[in-house]
Amino acid sequence: MADTVQQIKDRLSIVDVVSQYVKLQRAGASLRARCPFHAERTPSFHVSPERGTYHCFGCNVGGDIFSFVEAIEGLDFKGALKVLAEKAGVELVYERGGKEKKDERERLFELLETATIFYTSRLNDAAKKYLKGRGMTDATIQSFRLGLAGDSWSELSDYLKMKSAGGGSSSGGKYTEREMLEAGVAKKNERGSLTDNFRYRIIFPIADSAGRVVGFSGRIFGEAASPDAPKYLNSPETPLFHKSRVLYGFDRAKVAIRKLNCAVLVEGQMDLLASHQAGWANTVAVSGTAFTPEHAALIRRMTDNLVLALDADEAGIKAAGRAARTALQGGLNVKVARLPTGLDPADLIQSAGGGSSSGGKEGADAWKKAIRDSKDIILFLLEVLEEHLPQKDRFRRAVETIVLPFLSDVQSPIAREQHVHEIARRLGVSESAVGEALGKLPTSPGPASAVAPASVPKVDPKTSWRSTRASSRARQAFSILLWQQSLEKPSIDVAAYATELETAIGPEAFASLSTLTESEREALRFSAEKLHGKSTNPERETKALLVVILKELLAAELDDATMALKKAENGKDEEEVTRLMGVCKLLTTRIAQLHENV
Repeated sequence: MADTVQQIKDRLSIVDVVSQYVKLQRAGASLRARCPFHAERTPSFHVSPERGTYHCFGCNVGGDIFSFVEAIEGLDFKGALKVLAEKAGVELVYERGGKEKKDERERLFELLETATIFYTSRLNDAAKKYLKGRGMTDATIQSFRLGLAGDSWSELSDYLKMKSAGGGSSSGGKYTEREMLEAGVAKKNERGSLTDNFRYRIIFPIADSAGRVVGFSGRIFGEAASPDAPKYLNSPETPLFHKSRVLYGFDRAKVAIRKLNCAVLVEGQMDLLASHQAGWANTVAVSGTAFTPEHAALIRRMTDNLVLALDADEAGIKAAGRAARTALQGGLNVKVARLPTGLDPADLIQSAGGGSSSGGKEGADAWKKAIRDSKDIILFLLEVLEEHLPQKDRFRRAVETIVLPFLSDVQSPIAREQHVHEIARRLGVSESAVGEALGKLPTSPGPASAVAPASVPKVDPKTSWRSTRASSRARQAFSILLWQQSLEKPSIDVAAYATELETAIGPEAFASLSTLTESEREALRFSAEKLHGKSTNPERETKALLVVILKELLAAELDDATMALKKAENGKDEEEVTRLMGVCKLLTTRIAQLHENV
């Protein structure tokens, strides 16, 4: 595993990886961008090509290419390893022989992969005929690994009981009932026996960002299926599957989303398959839940633009409204694709033969037109309301109650002002009146940060302002040492500077700074690079900083000695008075000498 990690680092630079998600700009020795982990207007996210690391001064996150992919893709380390190995063209080779026991998550991933293979092997002619009748081609069926859960109560469970994780290696062992329950593929019946979660259903595997199966969605299929069964059934929440964080097809769509700078959101698996088949590989779908802030954050890491293409029925329109508000609050620019009444995306594409295996492009063209003609959510709402409410009073009231709440969710002040202008024009009122009405609405929550804010260090109330400031200066000086030590060609004499710094702040303080964690050290390196990276005379700057530190420490000592001297004088301790007067004189002389040397 260590060799694989090093191979990936040798082939991929931090710039190669990060630039696929954010736009980097040169800033001295480093590069910077707006942080992808929290909302900000001024770039505070820095990348060091030389050290292969990143750090954000806004939310205080940092690390290397692996921690970056973990955070931005929502993966664990092994998921990030898989993503980066594919980017680097490095083959992942897992050791056999049981040197490392597989962790629980890895066994669950392997169980779900085994279940996927099982379901795909059971896809029969009747199921294929149904799928092709819905416009799916053989290539799509195979690519998305569609499968079938039959009528047996425990066919999959019985199969998994006989299988071993990792193909029978000693690091695996047969899958247990507990693992099947945790993976969400089985449940206990009233008698305590294990039964499959999915029966009489066409199976759609759901993957995480790395392409690893984390759950399933099953569409009812078969004449013997219960008429009371739900049309779609999804895996329950598991350690791997969190429906509020996973978008169906995201693992396949993320490259196209970045390339096209836009994501298309549809409501169901069939809609997604039809859209991908019609050429829109940037399409994703929700899986058994409403569109969530976590979904919005996931998309925003790839693009700021989202097109909603949900069903045109009443339920779909309401879902589009909820999704739009969530997306707007998440900082996305939202458009709506207007579909013909009664048609969902899959029906639209199939209606003219666009998704059929026989070809034909009318349906695909109709879908393409719907996406390309999509309108900003505010304009879309205004047009729909004007069509259905030609009476001015009713239209005005609808705008106030329906449109303005959406407008309050728009994060861009410029976009909001443009919308205010358009609403005022359509209503025939002043922009100030629209602004006043908007101001009376409850404040909408801003975009949720994907990373918790950095904790603020607590200052001991007994600590004086002088020692706090001196400590801050010492960290600044130490940050320069760390930064220069990391450079192939330092611009100062690192060894001499380290000795001078230890002398200035004292061995105890220097030793304390030397115990900082690597993540803290890297944050200090970025801080020094940011402050001193463009310096034309770093040697002079470091000497000046050491002088300032010495002056502040000596001044603090002089204050303490002066206070002690007054106390000795009040106590008429002549011997102590004499000693302290000598100390004060010596400190005053040293401070004066430092002033002369500046």
